[in-house]
Amino acid sequence: MDKSRLAFVVSGFCLIATCYGLTRFAFGLFLPAIATDLALSESLSGLISGGSFLGYCLAIIASATLTERLGSRVVAGIAGGIATIGLVGIVLAPNGVMMAVAVLFAGLSTGLASPPLAAAVADTLESNLQDRANTIINAGASGGIALSAPAAFIFGSDWRAAFAVFAMIAAMTTYVVTRTTPKKTMTNDPSKKHPLSFDADVKRLCISAFLMGVGSTAVWSFGSELTRRSLGWASDDVGWLWFVIGIFGLAGGACGTLIRRFGLNLVHVFCLLGMSGAVLTITLLANSAMILASGGLFGAAYMTLTGVYLVWGVRAMPNRPATGITVGFLAISIGQMAGAPLFGYLIEHAGEKISGIAFAFAILPACAFFNHSKIFFRTSLQRSAPDPEPVIAAEKN
Repeated sequence: MDKSRLAFVVSGFCLIATCYGLTRFAFGLFLPAIATDLALSESLSGLISGGSFLGYCLAIIASATLTERLGSRVVAGIAGGIATIGLVGIVLAPNGVMMAVAVLFAGLSTGLASPPLAAAVADTLESNLQDRANTIINAGASGGIALSAPAAFIFGSDWRAAFAVFAMIAAMTTYVVTRTTPKKTMTNDPSKKHPLSFDADVKRLCISAFLMGVGSTAVWSFGSELTRRSLGWASDDVGWLWFVIGIFGLAGGACGTLIRRFGLNLVHVFCLLGMSGAVLTITLLANSAMILASGGLFGAAYMTLTGVYLVWGVRAMPNRPATGITVGFLAISIGQMAGAPLFGYLIEHAGEKISGIAFAFAILPACAFFNHSKIFFRTSLQRSAPDPEPVIAAEKN
């Protein structure tokens, strides 16, 4: 891989780290302090958290089309710019209503970021490099989450200062992305466009990703609140949970290798089981070591699953990679958009234990949905076969 393409992969990792880790998931880390300062109830906190996922849904629907029309560099730059403005809005929000608006706007960046990077990878890298590049870029979310954790140690409950730093990082990342992302891609060529096809495999992907998204909100939106209640942790203490989630989430960068070795469906099921167990432990136990260990399991499972759905979506729509990841990631975010306010309502009316059990078990039905497309990553036995290496194209939630 030459220097220009390596720079693109690194900048793509940074953009995903900014849009997902700092703009989207870091909100849950500071939610207890935000809720206290702005007098937000659990239900309202859930609705505001869901606004980030709603913003993602709205943006990702348009992102694939924008990528095909404007090119990867323009859309990636827009994503970074929106993240920067949204983070500034969070810093300046004086009340719950304005915070909801800022979170919704910031959430648009995550939906815009993924498809252009997927298209750029598909169009500019050789097929034998695409799986590695995509999973590295996709793991950027964990890098952002891990980066947000020290902010909790440094700023504690001063969430406005933390998000001001995030906004500066977002601005710098936007500049780098607009310099390194390929300007023109084959998606701009009308002859390369293909009609959309939502077959049974795509529907299975959507259902599984939706259920995973629902269950994940127990940690992403309320993990810090749950640990505060069960362990009495302050804002800076909760940073350790986010740090562990982010560090272990970097394991998602190996998703392509795992799928190649064990198969997509096996990795899918094991990660769903791991994620369900992690949600159950974090919501039920009052033991610091177990919660941190479960946070690591959650981070690794969630980020690997985003890689699984990324690959699944692109394989289901190999001629339109940007649209392929849009389908899977949109399903995840719709699940999160529905799950955040529902978990907030349950925790307010039924308590954290019942809420945790319900959301942990909500993930399990996703295990019943498998990828049945004819093209799979090959296992170690299949790699000896003489047929040509399949093309892997994609980008991550």
